[in-house]
Amino acid sequence: MVRHPPAPMRLISSDKTASASTAFVVLAALCWGLSGGIGGILMANGWNAFVVSLYRGAIGLLFVLVWLALRPRGSGLANRRLWFWSAIAGLGVAGNFSFYFVSIAEGSVAVAATLMYCAPVFVYLVSFALKLERPTPLKWASIVMVMLGVVLLTGVYDIDGGRVTPIAVGAGLLSGLSYAVFIFGFKYAAPHGSPQAILVIAFAVLVAILIWPSDADQAVAMLSTPSWPLFLILGVLGAGLSFIFYIVGLKHTAPAVASIVAMVEPVTASLFGVVVLNERLAGPQIFGMGLILITVTALSVYSSARRARL
Repeated sequence: MVRHPPAPMRLISSDKTASASTAFVVLAALCWGLSGGIGGILMANGWNAFVVSLYRGAIGLLFVLVWLALRPRGSGLANRRLWFWSAIAGLGVAGNFSFYFVSIAEGSVAVAATLMYCAPVFVYLVSFALKLERPTPLKWASIVMVMLGVVLLTGVYDIDGGRVTPIAVGAGLLSGLSYAVFIFGFKYAAPHGSPQAILVIAFAVLVAILIWPSDADQAVAMLSTPSWPLFLILGVLGAGLSFIFYIVGLKHTAPAVASIVAMVEPVTASLFGVVVLNERLAGPQIFGMGLILITVTALSVYSSARRARL
């Protein structure tokens, strides 16, 4: 007869597992936040945003290849749907990385990270268009609040102020839209194979795409430049360990909790920009940033709780 541990022991074990999983999600968000700051340093030193994105993705590809080699079972690599949706995810992550760094190069780490955090709003808009989600007054109100936050953060209302360039704003929002594409691609690929197989295909597509807009001379020069340790750290934190941490952490972390702790990324990136890169934010920008972070997090938590009830 199989003996099960007493209920209190099972609860303690479950709580420990959940806490460890949440810690992995926090670590992933922290790594992503730091990667924005490291990318900012590299571009301040003259490195092309697409070259920085290319090496971030290439190093991430090496990590997930090792992960797939260690866990090859159930990869689903023979499934055509896995390849199709993983390629879509690859387009999304390629756009996310490159537009994010373009936004940093044209503006600041804090603004770029916060604009990218608007991704759930794009997910809702796409879901509305595809009739995957039903629009409600609360959801529309949340979207309007986020748009107001974007206006305050970017200072577009101040024509003469010129706080943030249109390229920085557009690239920041496109990075969020691209991340939404990655989310949809990953979601539809997941039933057909393992996460590591999906990420291998996605990062391979990223590398293939970003080779074309990257500065060829800089891409070759990186291999012998004194800046290579920063590129290595960027790839390890920004794509290698972070994606593995996040996927492993999500297995036992409630979506609502994951939505809240994901705020670590834009907050870390913003603090890095202010403390290390000497970036400055005006009062309305700080208010707009807070409005975006709080609204998006509340919207994600509400959505997760609603799905749990259903």
